[in-house]
Amino acid sequence: MQVILIKDVDNLGAAHEMVEVKPGYARNYLIPQKYAIEASSSNTKIMEERRKQLAKKESKLMAEIANVTEVLKASPIKVGAKIGISGKIFGSVTAIQIARAIREQKGYEIDRRRISIVDDVKEAGTHKASIDFGKENVVEIEFEVVSE
Repeated sequence: MQVILIKDVDNLGAAHEMVEVKPGYARNYLIPQKYAIEASSSNTKIMEERRKQLAKKESKLMAEIANVTEVLKASPIKVGAKIGISGKIFGSVTAIQIARAIREQKGYEIDRRRISIVDDVKEAGTHKASIDFGKENVVEIEFEVVSE
């Protein structure tokens, strides 16, 4: 029996995929749990239309990510920290501080969990961090630690 998956199913397939399964598995598990629908001609047309809409939405999202990446790479972000006489920072710079600096300086709201700092930042100067936008879109940015 052919079904169209609505959600990702482990060891079977991804959403919006047409797969061949045994009739009992489809009737007793996939369809009642809302993981799949029967692959009739009308359902196939509906899923094709959804797939086109998702592709259009994804291309728009990729263009927006490219714009954000360009703005973030244009100039380093300045992160303020308390610095001692020897140039060492009291504490260290965190992803929360970088996200706040991006919001204030560039105007983009980026979730702190998407930011990962390459090395421990314990002194003033230029350092690197990477931002994961998902779908294998990882951008490496520079930030500069300056005195508050």
